[in-house]
Amino acid sequence: MLQNAQAFSSFSVGDLGKVREFYGQTLGVEVANDEAMPEILELRLAGGVRIMLYAKPDHAPATFTVLNFIVDDVEAAVAALTGRGVRFEVYDGPAVQTDERGISRGPGPKMAWFKDPAGNILSVLEQR
Repeated sequence: MLQNAQAFSSFSVGDLGKVREFYGQTLGVEVANDEAMPEILELRLAGGVRIMLYAKPDHAPATFTVLNFIVDDVEAAVAALTGRGVRFEVYDGPAVQTDERGISRGPGPKMAWFKDPAGNILSVLEQR
């Protein structure tokens, strides 16, 4: 029924100003908003992908990865983003382990996780 329907993803944030600066300046993503709906931001990603971020007064950060950025080289992406002030998560659990820079080299793609100012979990990943 919905196989031909266009779709987009969305997630909540707290402070739109901090989030706009983080995604636009720190990550270098195109960020836009509709003047008619100032409580909503749109991330405009490669390939025409659009992600809607909406302000929610009682926002609680997601406990799972809400957005994955596919990169050619995770090591380079982590270095570049660290240089822009991004702090990567370090995991030492039974399901996920990372090195001191936050890079997981286990089964699956090489990847690293970080949080936006709203506490939502994002990642950079290198497809094999």
